[in-house]
Amino acid sequence: MTDDLGLFTDEPGETRRAPDPERFRRRKRRRIVTAVAAVFVMLLVGVGVLYGASQIMQIGAYDNYEGEGTGETVIEIKPGDTVSAIGRTLADKNVVASTKAFTKAAEQNRQINSIQPGYYLMRNQMSGEAAVAHILSADAKVGRVEIRGGMRLEDQVAPDGGRTPGILTRLAEATCAGANPSCTTSEEMHRIAATADLAWLGAPQWAIADASKAEPKRRLEGLIMPGVYDVKPGESADNVLRDVVTRSAASLEVSGLPQSAQGTQYSPYQVLTIASLAQSEAIEKDFPNVSRVIYNRLAPPSMHLGLDSTINYPLDKPTLLTKPEDRSRSGAYNTYQNFGLPPTPISAVSKEALQAAEKPAEGSWKYFVKCYPDGTSCFADTPQQHEAYINEARARGAF
Repeated sequence: MTDDLGLFTDEPGETRRAPDPERFRRRKRRRIVTAVAAVFVMLLVGVGVLYGASQIMQIGAYDNYEGEGTGETVIEIKPGDTVSAIGRTLADKNVVASTKAFTKAAEQNRQINSIQPGYYLMRNQMSGEAAVAHILSADAKVGRVEIRGGMRLEDQVAPDGGRTPGILTRLAEATCAGANPSCTTSEEMHRIAATADLAWLGAPQWAIADASKAEPKRRLEGLIMPGVYDVKPGESADNVLRDVVTRSAASLEVSGLPQSAQGTQYSPYQVLTIASLAQSEAIEKDFPNVSRVIYNRLAPPSMHLGLDSTINYPLDKPTLLTKPEDRSRSGAYNTYQNFGLPPTPISAVSKEALQAAEKPAEGSWKYFVKCYPDGTSCFADTPQQHEAYINEARARGAF
């Protein structure tokens, strides 16, 4: 048996060999290489452990600004956006430093789940907590316009002598947001409403011929449906109107026009006009009965409609009370002097008023008057009944 270096032997008959320096050096190099390799492996393992530890330490960390932010920027929340989607939008706009900065802050506020689509005025470089608090505040929501049944295109004269903004002015005002807004003006919105191609604006095909005959500033009356509209701040007047009119045309179709007009003996545009008269003259529960009165007065032998709402319409007055001198004014909307319907609708029309015009109540009434303080009307077949209801209304303080 030899020793490790192979220098000696204990076996009988074997002679001792002289040491081999080269072999010794090779073995020494191998041991050094092995040792170096072992050290290298240990270093790699150590680095891996340190990296893994650092990654574990980073779990849950995210970029986040500090404070309330500066400047202004508008962001849009689209229908169906999740909290994460909102966070991505805010991060893309540099409102927050990262999506997670927003979503982590949102975990502490359940109200974020009920946030509505639309446009919001935010600041740049906000902390996640500040962004959540601000986007839920009343100051953040911009560009929202609510149009209700009975509203008109033009501003209305208020009882105190001031003016209540009409639909077109409200849409123009909605394009303004922030400290230094880029807005369209009410005048520009009115100009587009009066001059832009109706088909391009998105008006229903069945309405274009009749609307084109109207006085320019009246031609979109009735073609903008009640609803909530989100207007992008800084948007141009033509783009705003095109969006609103196009969406309204879809709402009119859902409400039944033009198909539902086929059983009425009137065109879809005339049915829309009847609906606007009922909308302007009565409260919702009386829409079907008022529509029936209008149909009965239009039927041969026709009567004047005699509606005060049509007298005040070109005067931009919202009240139903009229003066003798106003009723004596000649004009296309004077239904005390003219037979038939006025040339256009006189207000925005709710789906309830439209349904009432499409399917009026059954009845022989030809007269009605608001006879209760809550606005409820009384309906009569004869002038004598009608006069009696008027006296009762006065006694109740209905008007």
